[in-house]
Amino acid sequence: MKAWPKHPVIYEINTWVWLGELEGIHKRPVTLATVPAEEWDRLAGFGFDVIWLMGVWERSPAGIAISLQNRGLLEDFTRALPDLTAADNVGSPYCVRRYRVDERLGGPEGLAMARNMLRQRGIRLILDFVPNHIAPDHPWVSEHPEYLIQGDSADLLHNPAAFLSVGDKVFACGRDPFFPAWPDVIQLNAFDPGLRTAMIETVREIAAQCDGIRCDMAMLMLNNIFARTWGDRAGINPTEDFWSMLIPAVRKNQGDFLFLAEAYWDLEWELQQQGFDFCYDKKLYDRMEHGDAESARLHLHADSFYQNKMVRFIENHDEPRAAAAFPDGKAKAAAVAVFTLSGARLIHEGQLEGRKVRLPVFLARRPFEAVNLELMAFYRHLLRAIDHDVFRNGSWQLCSLLGWPDNQSCQNLFAWCRDNHEERRLIIVNFSPTTSQACVQVPWADLRGKMWSLLDLLEGISYHRSGDEMVNAGLYVELGPWEFHFFQMGSDHA
Repeated sequence: MKAWPKHPVIYEINTWVWLGELEGIHKRPVTLATVPAEEWDRLAGFGFDVIWLMGVWERSPAGIAISLQNRGLLEDFTRALPDLTAADNVGSPYCVRRYRVDERLGGPEGLAMARNMLRQRGIRLILDFVPNHIAPDHPWVSEHPEYLIQGDSADLLHNPAAFLSVGDKVFACGRDPFFPAWPDVIQLNAFDPGLRTAMIETVREIAAQCDGIRCDMAMLMLNNIFARTWGDRAGINPTEDFWSMLIPAVRKNQGDFLFLAEAYWDLEWELQQQGFDFCYDKKLYDRMEHGDAESARLHLHADSFYQNKMVRFIENHDEPRAAAAFPDGKAKAAAVAVFTLSGARLIHEGQLEGRKVRLPVFLARRPFEAVNLELMAFYRHLLRAIDHDVFRNGSWQLCSLLGWPDNQSCQNLFAWCRDNHEERRLIIVNFSPTTSQACVQVPWADLRGKMWSLLDLLEGISYHRSGDEMVNAGLYVELGPWEFHFFQMGSDHA
């Protein structure tokens, strides 16, 4: 395999649902071992660098039983799948019973075959790791209760939603400090030395089966966060942070193993400093969904090291579907923006087809939704446009935007450049529902003294502009609501 690209494109697949739908298409049982080659070819054809097979680990019967008693979860299930049956609930992929590929998905042998098929196509594989909690029937609950946050009968009596009885012991349910406990999982103790050693071994075993892991709620394991959440129950605060200890230990055996953090609360920088290659950029997502271009652009002024280690997305399995959350032309404008930024780019299975129903991760089946053919064609075109080294390994730089005293609609625009010394791209997006104008100052001084062609790769239209104009006064643009330019730049006079 080639070295990891600096800015990979990651495709998240809901493994259980995907295999079930392949069975319907191919009219035979399908596991990870028997996915038809043409399906792997189809994924490779999109230009993805990484496949994230979400939810491959053995799920918990105990977790399923608990979820069936949870009114809120059941309401969410039937919202997404009105004809829900008991068989559709296969349990949460984040209620892990064992880090062994579920036999119903093909077991470890099936995963190895799937990984080989991906590697033949130059695609890497990442899997889940859930550091904060485990299923009530995970072997550690009986074999190593010291790895867990424990309670007592008084806790169970006074706070039954946050504590769980297993055998003769009471354990705290997993949680983060801002929300109610998750009733189907038990909280691991990030401060316990034995657990830390066991976690290193667990991740090493996972690392033998893939190229990287997406770490669920990674910030919960930071010493300061964990101490604030669990107080005296956690015991003595270690001198070394969890991730600062675990990541180097795993990389002793596999130096290029990738760590991707689900992260919130402005803790991304801290996690990067502790060794994570990429962290979720939830702040950018929230500003793009609920804010305006100006608020999102301010976020993009952060340090380049920080920017290059963010995961950009407009949907994942925890967020609403982009086709529902970004109405009208906003979804396309948002996709052009996030797919051309620095950092990793995450695409969620179903996003390309325009699915609108967010499926709870417990479910093995999703409702039928007709493919949005127009949106699918747009995404195919966009993915072809970013399937180039200038987006995988090139540099990224914001462009300055100039308006006029009586027209400040330039604040509605995004503009940035990508280059790798051989190829240059200029991206301009009107992230607003109103027509907007600006002069975009292109930060390449060597444009001066030449005429340049600007081919819009998404529209197929060419323009010719002076390099002096683009660098000095700026390239004048006028874009309608949610419109964009995706320019490939070339000199008219080599």
